[in-house]
Amino acid sequence: MTGAHGYSSQKDNYTKRLRRIEGQVRGIAKMIDEDKYCIDVLTQISAVNSALQSVALGLLDEHLSHCVSHAVAEGGDEADKKLAEASAAIARLVRS
Repeated sequence: MTGAHGYSSQKDNYTKRLRRIEGQVRGIAKMIDEDKYCIDVLTQISAVNSALQSVALGLLDEHLSHCVSHAVAEGGDEADKKLAEASAAIARLVRS
């Protein structure tokens, strides 16, 4: 798909959130390097996983409301393709 994506209006927010997550991951690496208590490391890993899930769900919601809804409104093969993509993305998120 060319042009603006469903998340375009929130791009800055997603970028900030991902940079924050990146900092958290670096912090986890530092905790490992400094031999921090394993439960504390696991707690931080859980926080990163939750933050990534939140970003993923936001992107999925915007994809459904923008890309998929436009394709469904137009109908045809593109609608079927977008619905299959969304279904596969949801399946990947559920398995992760």
